[in-house]
Amino acid sequence: MGKPRLAVFKFASCDGCQLSLLDAEDQLLSVADALEIVYFPEATSRMEAGPYDISLIEGSITTPHDATRIQQIRRDSRFLMTIGACATSGGIQALRNGADSAEFMRSVYATPGYIEVLEHSTPIADHVAVDFELRGCPINQYQLIEVIQSLLAGRTPRTPGHSVCLDCKRRGTVCVTVAQGIACLGPVTQSGCNALCPSYNRGCYGCFGPASQINLVSLTSQMEQDGASRQEISNSLQNFNNNAPAFREESRRLQDRNGEPD
Repeated sequence: MGKPRLAVFKFASCDGCQLSLLDAEDQLLSVADALEIVYFPEATSRMEAGPYDISLIEGSITTPHDATRIQQIRRDSRFLMTIGACATSGGIQALRNGADSAEFMRSVYATPGYIEVLEHSTPIADHVAVDFELRGCPINQYQLIEVIQSLLAGRTPRTPGHSVCLDCKRRGTVCVTVAQGIACLGPVTQSGCNALCPSYNRGCYGCFGPASQINLVSLTSQMEQDGASRQEISNSLQNFNNNAPAFREESRRLQDRNGEPD
């Protein structure tokens, strides 16, 4: 029996998550011998047709061609995993979802009639069944290697589901909100970066999306009590994971002048 066949595909994105995989270097080499990388345009000119045992998908669906291509990739893939904020929530490009896309095209392109896009930028899971999601902007390369190793070993991947706040406590980082009054999304953001920004006296930007079982209204209400405007708080949620349901819904509530917590 041959080695499992791995493919890596890109949709609308910046390539940062694929580069994170390549930057893993020694860790990637530890699993490379157990896999056959048969499709990875970012790293090799070798491009073989499916079927694939493992497919990694970076990027969001933004064009009709994307929507068609992902269907074929799903048919060709035994295990399909999305990597990064674009693939799991629509990414930074989903900021256009609440605006006039046609107006954007007229502003940017001299001949917008040649551009064909969908009305919204959407995550892969809106179009096909996804077997595993790995969040982050970019992803944590060690988490990705852990998932691949788990698949090869036939065990369940172990990725964190707790918030960034717990990471701050574990590494002894003083809370930037309590100590300095800095707005921080750490209490509602899934772990993945080892609390990088708070360790440099900056608030969390929510790069890994909403953690599980969060009380987002409680946090945003506290931010408002501390002097931030609703627009400022809403803007903080409209970032890499702006289209993640929890962030999107709370941002909309804050922009509604009459919006009150449920």
